[in-house]
Amino acid sequence: MSEVLVLVEHSDGAVKKVTDELITAARALGDPCAVVIGAPGTAAPLADHLKAAGAAKIYVAESADAENYLITPFVDVLAALVESASPAAVLLPATADGKEIAGRLAAAIGSGVLSDVVEVKSDGTGVHSIFGGAFTVEAKVTAEVPVITVRPGAVEAQPAAGAGEQVAVEVPVVEDLADSMGGAVGASRAAVDSGYYPGQFQVGQTGKTVSPQLYIALGISGAIQHRAGMQTSKTIVAVNKDEDAPIFEISDYGVVGDLFSVAPQLTEAVKARKG
Repeated sequence: MSEVLVLVEHSDGAVKKVTDELITAARALGDPCAVVIGAPGTAAPLADHLKAAGAAKIYVAESADAENYLITPFVDVLAALVESASPAAVLLPATADGKEIAGRLAAAIGSGVLSDVVEVKSDGTGVHSIFGGAFTVEAKVTAEVPVITVRPGAVEAQPAAGAGEQVAVEVPVVEDLADSMGGAVGASRAAVDSGYYPGQFQVGQTGKTVSPQLYIALGISGAIQHRAGMQTSKTIVAVNKDEDAPIFEISDYGVVGDLFSVAPQLTEAVKARKG
């Protein structure tokens, strides 16, 4: 498979969450290859995280002068990699710096930019969300190596291995809670893609739109595509161990915790209340 370059955002020796999202998005196009740029010693503490996130390869460009410049080193390194590796695409975060790097890089390599996309398709098409998520539009770069910036929080990051196993474990926990409340189960795209639920169960922009009296989001990060399918629910309860998960932005009640601990307790509480 072709390589897909992913610019790594990092701070204080840790990989930022948006990088995991970019690596997940990159899999639609080929093998994600992380690009780490920084001062000497920057890449070493990031390597294990990047491999677990799904990076097939890690390119490292370290220089004592890297921190003295804001944009130029990133453009130069990425342009050199485009020439040497001939990637299928270059993915960057749709942040202020990411967008500036993307624009300059596209000009340097004679390509085009897809900015602020919420999904990357296997043919290189970028999906944009407009009018508050009510509509989507698609665009595609006709040049050989598209430069794509992805909106932070738009893609639900998934580890390279074990994602299907994780969904398999979640299924009975979620179904037990739904049964106790007399409710119905909806599925994330990950659950559908892993084959644990058919497509008609998927909630989101490319699935069903639901608006129940109560919506309980268990372990759902809240990518914009999923929120588009449930954000009109009357009451939203979110359970996620990541306190910065976007789902909390639209939830009425939130629990920062592991769904495998919280959901069974909630199930027992509901059963006890019903007698």
